[in-house]
Amino acid sequence: MPIKESKTPLNKAVFLDRDGTVIFEKPGVYLADPKKVRLYKNTLIGLKKLYKAGYKLFIVSNQSGIGRGYFDEDTMLSVMASMLKKLKGVKIEGISYCPHAPNEKCQCRKPLPKMGKQIIKGYKLNTKKCFMIGDKKSDMEFAKNIKVEGILVLTGNGRKQAKKYKAELKNFKHCTDLKSAANYILDKEVL
Repeated sequence: MPIKESKTPLNKAVFLDRDGTVIFEKPGVYLADPKKVRLYKNTLIGLKKLYKAGYKLFIVSNQSGIGRGYFDEDTMLSVMASMLKKLKGVKIEGISYCPHAPNEKCQCRKPLPKMGKQIIKGYKLNTKKCFMIGDKKSDMEFAKNIKVEGILVLTGNGRKQAKKYKAELKNFKHCTDLKSAANYILDKEVL
């Protein structure tokens, strides 16, 4: 008897904002120096847990510093490379970024879904098994727009955003950091 192929994608993934979520961000400062890349205390622990549990990890990041003229694309890619070096033992499956300034009205800037939808389609992801972790309201709106569960981390801008947009963010899970978010995701798997 032939094996019936499943129509439901099996791949599970976590979309990650970069600045303020994976790496340290001083709110209002655009990181342009690869030497200044610092992971948050529990970033590596959290990402290793997710990676070992079989989650594909994707960075989805607005990099408007390029569009605003604060740095060029090569500088931003150097910062990304520095971050990847620090993520020893974790494979980042892909990196997507929007280089445009907010006033350029592009289609790839979060919270618009273009970056996420391309990844979901390209990797045949099951959105019911996917999460978006970020430190801003726009990250949670992005999660909603690509139909995955959003998790707000209280690193970077997270704490201020949680207070400022309390009503809009009340239905999203709030976690201290990436380790806490990873534990939440893995606990949901068991249920």
